[in-house]
Amino acid sequence: MKIGIIGTGNIGGVLARKLKAAGHEIRVANSRGVDGVRAFAEEVGVEPVDIRGAVNGADVIVLSIPLPALSALPADLFASVPAGVPIVDTSNYYPGLRDPKIEAIDQGMTESIWVTRQIGRPVIKAFNNLLAYTLAELGRAQGVEGRLAAAVAGDDQKAKETVMSLVDRVGFDPVDGGTLGESWRQQPCTPCYCCDYDAQTMRRALALAVKGRAPVIRNELPRHFQLLGPNPSHDDVVAMNRSFNPLD
Repeated sequence: MKIGIIGTGNIGGVLARKLKAAGHEIRVANSRGVDGVRAFAEEVGVEPVDIRGAVNGADVIVLSIPLPALSALPADLFASVPAGVPIVDTSNYYPGLRDPKIEAIDQGMTESIWVTRQIGRPVIKAFNNLLAYTLAELGRAQGVEGRLAAAVAGDDQKAKETVMSLVDRVGFDPVDGGTLGESWRQQPCTPCYCCDYDAQTMRRALALAVKGRAPVIRNELPRHFQLLGPNPSHDDVVAMNRSFNPLD
């Protein structure tokens, strides 16, 4: 497939590498234009484009930029994109760590519902509940014991199945997270968020999520990261996330 990726940070950059390795035709863009993404694109072997080049003619579009940047995208960016093209939202809301406060989300709006309102198109929520290291290093072939899982939520079943196939191709078991309105179950500080679980445990974690609990934990994240120190290991971050919502 032709896949356009806007954002080449921790998640977008890894997805570009892994989806290219899986045989897809990848275009990458960021806020700095073609020249701003050219060095990364040449390193990975993908095509550097501007944000309009990333969406035009794409079979799948991946948005992997911070939430505030999503609201700054051109209002007509997706005007010519056919309705059936999946638009993947990998973002997470981190107030106090990276993002300014977003009142609608603070008042309870599901993050990806907020995203759909910013871009004027429905999205599929995916790849947001994996740490970048997990995505880059811990993928396994289908059927391998201990394969980890990633949740995928959305309202368009066909689009969701397309995205779930990409999750599988990059080395993870896709787990259906329900509708987009239910994607709060995979937001930061929920039981399934960045805990490196297999598919069976991921389904259990999604079911155990309690609406309204995660934002309380999330607001304490700056303090928790201070306790971990300036360069926490992947295992330390996973252990911290698991401690927020013990499954036993």
